[in-house]
Amino acid sequence: MKAYWLDTKATMANTELTDEGVFYRAVPTTPEAYQPVLDQLKSSHGYITQDIVELTSDMPNLDQICAKFDPEHLHTEDEVRFVLGGAGIFDIRSRDDRMFRVEVETGDLIVVPKNRNHRFELTSAKHIRCVRLFQDMSGWVPHYRE
Repeated sequence: MKAYWLDTKATMANTELTDEGVFYRAVPTTPEAYQPVLDQLKSSHGYITQDIVELTSDMPNLDQICAKFDPEHLHTEDEVRFVLGGAGIFDIRSRDDRMFRVEVETGDLIVVPKNRNHRFELTSAKHIRCVRLFQDMSGWVPHYRE
């Protein structure tokens, strides 16, 4: 994981992410290593659904799928992603209206808090495979910032 402010390019420490309400943890990608961590999150935060999503460069509708995540938006529940493979980029709006970037890769677990504006894009490799956790799929509808 690499995190930094977009305006100054200054690196962010994990404590700064925590101060912004973003949870981050590096976790091994074997199911016996990551599942207990995810189960603890599910138990403590009320996540009830777990699935795996994968975006790849050879998907015929990749551009349309990614276009939904590119504009700044929020969800009414947390966005939980554990990266099993590939990489992605979250740009997250800070509490004081600045933007910071979190580049996630294999083994990174990130929780973007509910009602926090953000956007997501793939890296140039155009591949990510993630475990997702949800409290309720209806809370994951994007609400775009005007």
